Amino acid sequence: MIIPFSAGGSTDVIGRLLGERLSAALKQPVVVENRGGAGGNIGAAMVAKAAPDGQTMLFGTTGVFSMNEALYSNPGYAIGKDLLPVVYTASISNVLIVNNNLPVKTAQDLLKLVKDHPGKYTFASSGAGSSTHMSGELFKSMGGVDIMHVPYRGSGQALVDLMGGQVDMIFDNAPSSVPLVKTGKVRALAVTSKGRLAALPDTPSISESVLPGYESLSWTGIAVPAGTPPAVVQRLNTEFNNILRQPEVQAKLAELGAQATGGSQADFEQHIASERAKWSKIIVEAKIPKQ
Repeated sequence: MIIPFSAGGSTDVIGRLLGERLSAALKQPVVVENRGGAGGNIGAAMVAKAAPDGQTMLFGTTGVFSMNEALYSNPGYAIGKDLLPVVYTASISNVLIVNNNLPVKTAQDLLKLVKDHPGKYTFASSGAGSSTHMSGELFKSMGGVDIMHVPYRGSGQALVDLMGGQVDMIFDNAPSSVPLVKTGKVRALAVTSKGRLAALPDTPSISESVLPGYESLSWTGIAVPAGTPPAVVQRLNTEFNNILRQPEVQAKLAELGAQATGGSQADFEQHIASERAKWSKIIVEAKIPKQ
């Protein structure tokens, strides 16, 4: 299993959890390797070039499946042509958090503040094209506001600067933002999922509180090299669906601010197509240059 990001992040943690469970189900070792770089393109291209024998799979994310072909001139792979989607595994909410000194208590307060002061306030992200970036761009688009994007190389330094007041807000992945909220280091205004998070039950969603219909999730799924035998693809889909129904797996994902998903191969392909259409539009509107 290739995880196209560095070790320690939420994608890595979820991928390793599912890899361990798959190993137990298949009664054979599942080796997990991190091959990060270029927004996930390096690891994804590596899997695309692997033998289609069911021995190599990709644990990809929103960007890898639905954004990178719009963000990069040559990502090194094409979903559907080089990589075959297998199963949608988990969705992860982001959390809109702000510096404690920002004079807002709710997402409504924030929307009014940034509308009254176009271009004055900043939102950080873990990098151009990341879910933390796209969540902010969707907020700007739906809210009709101008907030300056400040990209970082990962969310670690972005969160440090948020707490220090160098940037005003970030739409950060729940696994890294929830602990900061619970210890009072930042203030949570809303979550980017349609519903509330079990980890932050008192924090409303952006959709329910200020921008109806808003939803921006980071999500994960499995893909294999094109040409992998259909029987192998179906076996992997079945095994992962069984794993995602296990109560202990669902509980662990909930701790991380994630939700087990699952479904058929066709379900996943439809999800990818829907997300690609949504984010391609936002990428064009935000005038994000191709890399």
